[in-house]
Amino acid sequence: QVHLVESGGGLVQAGGSLRLSCAASGRTFSGYAMGWFRQAPGKEREFVAAINRGGSATYYADSVKGRFTISRDNVKNTLSLQMNSLKPEDTTVYYCAARAAYYSGSYYTRPSDYEYWGQGTQVTVSS
Repeated sequence: QVHLVESGGGLVQAGGSLRLSCAASGRTFSGYAMGWFRQAPGKEREFVAAINRGGSATYYADSVKGRFTISRDNVKNTLSLQMNSLKPEDTTVYYCAARAAYYSGSYYTRPSDYEYWGQGTQVTVSS
């Protein structure tokens, strides 16, 4: 079992930055591939970014590529999402997710790939 808690959401003006964090507890964090997703009311959960167990491989949705950076600290058991050049369309609830990864290079982009989810943190970007 892995328990995930997101933080760092808030209100920011368009063009601004926010840094989301996800604190993990429970099983060995370094054994899990991690991801960030977002979901607006009435819409499906959308992939944002993914990272492998060791942090050497990352993957981004086209909508955030070049603006967002996913990273992890396997000593502090934390996952981060640095969000720059924010746009009003980035407004929604952001979730971190974890799944056990047997291959060190693997990362995952589908919500159904993940076993554990945080409770979400709201990001609001004003125009």
